[in-house]
Order: sequence, then structure tokens, then C-alpha cells
Amino acid sequence: MNEQQTGLVTKHTGSHYRVRLDKDGTYIETVVRGKLRLKDLKTTNPIAVGDRVVVEPSDDGTGIILDVCDRKNYLIRRSSNLSRQAHIVAASIDRAYLVISLAFPDTKIGFIDRFLVSAEAYHIPVTILINKVDLYEDELADMLNGFEEIYSNIGYETLRISALRGDNINTLKKRLAGKVSVFAGNSGVGKSSLINAIEPSLNLKTGEISGYHLKGTHTTTFYEMVELPNGGFIIDTPGLKSFGLIDDIGKEEISHFFPEIFRYSANCRFNMCTHTDEPGCAVKKAVEEGLISESRYSSYLGMFYDEDSKYRQ
Repeated sequence: MNEQQTGLVTKHTGSHYRVRLDKDGTYIETVVRGKLRLKDLKTTNPIAVGDRVVVEPSDDGTGIILDVCDRKNYLIRRSSNLSRQAHIVAASIDRAYLVISLAFPDTKIGFIDRFLVSAEAYHIPVTILINKVDLYEDELADMLNGFEEIYSNIGYETLRISALRGDNINTLKKRLAGKVSVFAGNSGVGKSSLINAIEPSLNLKTGEISGYHLKGTHTTTFYEMVELPNGGFIIDTPGLKSFGLIDDIGKEEISHFFPEIFRYSANCRFNMCTHTDEPGCAVKKAVEEGLISESRYSSYLGMFYDEDSKYRQ
């Protein structure tokens, strides 16, 4: 029996996991020991990219994962509207970068807000990367300013990016240095092109925008962590069509993960105010006065009232 070692899961394809061993930085292909299951967490993947694991290497260069170390955090979503299961997008993350575009194709506000709610629930800081700004003129420029005003006022960092023109790429490189970062977004928002602009040697496959409704095509088909020359890691994820909230986030908790709603809720007349139809609701007053954006409040109501809204774009 070979000596057990610890390592970092850097790629997940089907039932196989690539692990970077802590001891010497080498990579081995592994499978999970049959009886390994994470306690009290029903997910489609018991192990996620970003997890630290205990492995038993074999002489042939492969290995078996014996255990999963405690996670610092994880980003999780409902698998689909037909499933009660959840999928862990990535684990032990320093920061999530939500890549969006306001056109070609447009990222829906509902998708953005559900992603942010899930990240808030699991204590993951988020930066919103607004890609393709080289294409934004006239009305789109006004839309960009309005979007940034809403989310920066809440407290989210936004960064204008152009993978094509290079806007803020160097700034982003500095932010990624020495950190574990996850990049997520809809198909077609330019996520793979952006990662290639950050580190061209990665040469990730990129796709074209479909002419049908200007939707993106999937290019990344699996979850993978890539190592940067500056010592940081990027977890690249497949394009997400939707981002469903898991059942663990109860409807009475959703407002806690909208920072601006949570702040104003302290002034509501009732402690258990749902910010829907109660009198003396400070949140509804803030919406009427323009202190909370109507789009964010609509997102909150959609998540509160309608289970199906968890999957709408």
C-alpha cells in the first residue's frame, strides 16, 4: 500500500478526477472510493473542483480518493427544474467572478440576482465582470451605466471588461494573483475568451454566438481548475442556462441575501416582515423612493412567491 497524500481536485469529468498532489505538484487521475459520501449534502457530485482530498496513489500513476477535507465554502445550484438534486459548482473559493454581457447575448437580471443570492448564502464574495464593453454604444452605454449604478450602490464590485480589446485585463490579472477564483456565466458571454486573454497559453476553446436569439454555444463542457503563472488558480465552468436556488435557502431567508433589502428591513414595523403586503414595510417604502431598484425587488418577489422562478432566466 502506498503512502496516503493530500491534493487539490483540479478537474472533474464523469467519474474521474484529476488531483494535483501537494507533495510534489504532480497530477494524477483518480476515482472515488465507492462508499465515500459527504455527510448531509445531497448533490450530484460528492466531490467538486477546488476540494482538497486525501488520495492513495497507485504505482501506475493513478489513485483513489479516500476522503474530502473540510471546505472553506462552496458555490451550489439546483441541477435543473426537473430535479430536486443540487450540483456543487466549485469549492473553497476566494472569489467568484460572474461574467455577464448586456447584449450579444444579454444576461438576464433574474439569473444575475439568483447567482448573487446563492453566493451571499455561502459567504463567497463576487465581482461582476461586464464583458464585451467594446460593443456598447448609445442605448447600451446608457444601460451599462444604469446597471453599474444599481449593483455598485448595493456594494458589489463591477468591472468593465473587453476580452477582444483588452480593457482591464491587467487589472484582473493582479486580482487573480495567488487566489482561487471561479468564473461562471451563461454560454456566449465570452468567459473562455476572457480567460484566454488573461493567460493566452491556456488556449481554451471558444465558440461562436448562435444566430437563433443570439444565444451562446457551450464551449467548456466540464469543470476544470487551471493554474496561472502568478500562482493563482481559475476554476472554469460550463456555461449555465439557469441558476436554481437549492431548498436549503428557505423563502423566509431570501431577503437576508439581498444586502440592500436586509439593511432596510431593520426599520420594518414587524420583525418577521416578508416585504410583500405587510403595513409599515420599510423595504417597500425604499423601493417607492428609489432607494432599492425595482428590478432587484422584482427578483426578490419572484424568488419568494414562485418556485419556478428559481429557473427562469
